[in-house]
Amino acid sequence: MMKNFKPKAWLLPQPVLILGTYNADGTPNAMNAAWGGQWDASEIMISLGAHATTDNLSRCGDFTVAFATIDTLVAADYVGVVSGKKQPDKIARTGWNAVKAEDVDAPVFDCFPMTLECRVKEKLYESSTGCYLIAEIVGIVCDEKYLADDGKPDVEKMRLITFDPIHNGYISLGSRVGSAFHDGLALKD
Repeated sequence: MMKNFKPKAWLLPQPVLILGTYNADGTPNAMNAAWGGQWDASEIMISLGAHATTDNLSRCGDFTVAFATIDTLVAADYVGVVSGKKQPDKIARTGWNAVKAEDVDAPVFDCFPMTLECRVKEKLYESSTGCYLIAEIVGIVCDEKYLADDGKPDVEKMRLITFDPIHNGYISLGSRVGSAFHDGLALKD
């Protein structure tokens, strides 16, 4: 038997994305965003409310997107519940170190295994409460300790987390269970 629910933001899994920007004074800022995903092969989409990050993106359209992990969970949650507008030393409290990204004018935080360097391409439905952000992926950096034998990022090594919007929690992503664009061929005529 199935139970019915009213519409809610329960699309699963939801990534735990850490957006990095620079404040007007040049200090690094970060926020936690869950409502985002791949737009096409070289673009992402993120739904943003009105945040210090939103203000920073209006000044400079460059930003970074890191993927939160089990190891970064506490600080990643912190940058989601504390506003950079109200807590100027927000990044110092996380213990994160930032370096300038190579391809965009935004910070890369050293504690994340992989970071996308992005540039705003378009803002949709922009209002005082936020916007939908379409961004081009300009580059990707990955800590070498998270590379697989083939030289590409190894997602299993990263210990990524996903947001559980149903129970307001975080869940660790598991291990590989199949091969995309291959396993379904067993049912093909």
